[in-house]
Amino acid sequence: MCCACSMNRPRLRSPTGLDNASEGVYVVYDLGGGTFDISILKLTKGVFEVLATGGDSALGGDDFDHRIFCWISQQAGLAPLSDEDTRILMVKAREAKELLSTKAEVSIDAALNSGERVHLQLTSAIFDEITQHLVAKTLTPTRKALRDAELTVDDVDGVVLVGGATRMPSIRKAVGAYFETTPLANIDPDKVVALGAAIQANLLAGNRAPGDDWLLLDVIPLSLGIETMGGLVEKVIPRNSTIPCARAQEFTTFKDGQTAMAIQVLQGERELVSDCRSLAKFELRGIPPMAAGAARIRVTYQVDADGLLSVSARELRSGVEASISVKPSYGLADDDIARMLQESFASADVDMQARALKEEQVEAERIVLATESALSADAALLSEQERVDIAALIDAVRVQAQGTDHLAIKAAVDALAHGTEEFAARRMDRSVHDALTGKTLDQVS
Repeated sequence: MCCACSMNRPRLRSPTGLDNASEGVYVVYDLGGGTFDISILKLTKGVFEVLATGGDSALGGDDFDHRIFCWISQQAGLAPLSDEDTRILMVKAREAKELLSTKAEVSIDAALNSGERVHLQLTSAIFDEITQHLVAKTLTPTRKALRDAELTVDDVDGVVLVGGATRMPSIRKAVGAYFETTPLANIDPDKVVALGAAIQANLLAGNRAPGDDWLLLDVIPLSLGIETMGGLVEKVIPRNSTIPCARAQEFTTFKDGQTAMAIQVLQGERELVSDCRSLAKFELRGIPPMAAGAARIRVTYQVDADGLLSVSARELRSGVEASISVKPSYGLADDDIARMLQESFASADVDMQARALKEEQVEAERIVLATESALSADAALLSEQERVDIAALIDAVRVQAQGTDHLAIKAAVDALAHGTEEFAARRMDRSVHDALTGKTLDQVS
């Protein structure tokens, strides 16, 4: 990016935080002792809208301590240490890390229970070198969060540092270089969360001073979906959707005469039901018997401002309806969310292949059922040889559906669909003939 473009980017109007009518997109970079979190907020006239969140539950300031500990052990040539000696060196490592936030070089002196003595000099340059991979690891979820928010670095107006580990100069330098702006660190990073919680609690308690008209719009951390045929997940509300929100999709029946539908509410990013978290199950009963695919069932997901999810299913022709409410976040810790997200990223390719296979297997089952139902009702429209040919095509679909090649299954399904086109046309002609028989022109028109 050219310097001129960078200089023209908007900046915060005041260095005292985000509580003075600032507007725009801001990133909250939170590196604590054991976890890393990234949040992207949009501030508009007192409304704080969370656009995306991310992070790494297995990355924090403790990892920097451990890296110094390893460096000490290597430099001093220490043998495997006892638990007590390990504790002594970890304390020294943390002290060195904290001192390097304000000094260019620190001395590490430790007398171990084993009788060995450690005396080393650790410079900020060495510290930056041995921890650069940890700093880089924080930028991976940062990039992902920006993609989720459909933003680029150029869209960011400021970066707020949260968490004691952000005092490290290497962190501030890396964040500043990535976002091309000086991070906001005017508030004590150890206190900023507590201060924010206190301000929000004060507002919720009704203690609003003039100008304290703020609203925080949160997002759902994991997608909410529904189980479909074949054990697949259809996402209804994608993750990072701002709450409150409501989404609806229409589904249909799989078999002729189906009068009930089981609804399983799911949470997660994976493609298969078995890999997601089941939140609730309920049934929609009383669906009028119809041909497969004729029913129109609208399933609505609604998440209120408190995070309560309400799911309803309604058959549009008859009006029969069923519903359930559930708290998606119940029993779900931040570490669980991070783990589920990481698993979805790591298994994305495998999941897509599994989904493609399941979709073709479901389509194979559907077309076989539909063809056999048509043969049962109107086999007389076919010659003996035509019935034999269609039976062979059905057998071919069944054989391929037992395999793992979704392209082979699709080819067999397409062959059956093509091989029954003439049969379908004859059935249509017969239906039209039966519908018109005995009626006058006036009755038809």
